[in-house]
Amino acid sequence: QSPSVLESKNSLDLLEIMGNLSYDDSNVTFLDYDAAPCHNQYCTLFQHMAPTFLAITCAAATLGTGALVVALAKRPHAWGWPQSRALVAQLAVGMGVFTALLPLVAMGIGQGWRLGTGLCRLTHLLWHWSLFAQGLLVGSSSCSTAWCRWDPQSRRLAVAVWAGALLLATPAALASGTVAASETSCLRRSVDILSPAYLLHLVLCLCLFLLLPAVLLVATLAMPRLRAGWEPGVGVSWLFFGLWVPYGVGLAVDFLLHAQLLQPTCGTFEHFDYVLGLSEGLGVLHCCLGPAALLATRLC
Repeated sequence: QSPSVLESKNSLDLLEIMGNLSYDDSNVTFLDYDAAPCHNQYCTLFQHMAPTFLAITCAAATLGTGALVVALAKRPHAWGWPQSRALVAQLAVGMGVFTALLPLVAMGIGQGWRLGTGLCRLTHLLWHWSLFAQGLLVGSSSCSTAWCRWDPQSRRLAVAVWAGALLLATPAALASGTVAASETSCLRRSVDILSPAYLLHLVLCLCLFLLLPAVLLVATLAMPRLRAGWEPGVGVSWLFFGLWVPYGVGLAVDFLLHAQLLQPTCGTFEHFDYVLGLSEGLGVLHCCLGPAALLATRLC
């Protein structure tokens, strides 16, 4: 007999950075599974560890992005294809936007969210805008030479990438919101799992984190021209996908569990939050590992 999974309004979800699958109204949930209680204590660990993790990541990302910007300004000729100066500058902007949101998220987790639904949705919008923009930039740089120079064509492409990323991030804002609990939470998903806004957001995330890197990998292996252009600079760009792919898989499993397309066991209930949280924490590290990898590839 499978456990009856309960979903509460005060379960924590990512923007609290390591999205979670907490179903209970307390930090410990007891489910009758083969006469043995199931315990899920993820929320307590998350609320203690996440603010510190985000603070350290934010500090490292700020230093790394700052150093990257200085390198772009001081050594403009060090950046050539495939890591052109125009591309790296835009990646730095994306990582900078992402990094700037980390203190806000950390305070929201540690002290409860008191900034209102509007700012909660704006935070999710900017968070996903930066992610989609970086993913599209990396994808476009992997299969074309559009960023070799900064000309009218590449400027139009940049406008299209950032405008498109903002449009793709809109469902994340529509699906997010705040819930009142012992401490107010800003949740990535404050709507039903099958709501159009969340389903669209989920599909877009899976396309960015799973489908896009898979298509690019197949294209690179199948086309000699793309393979010939493979060098360490391209591999550094793919660090973004490598860090976020596990979270994309976690999102897919999370949906299947919530939609009851997969029958959870007691072990799943107790451990999946940790897996999903760690996978998102891994993805968050892109904002500090990305600048370091770009600097190491081009300037050493």
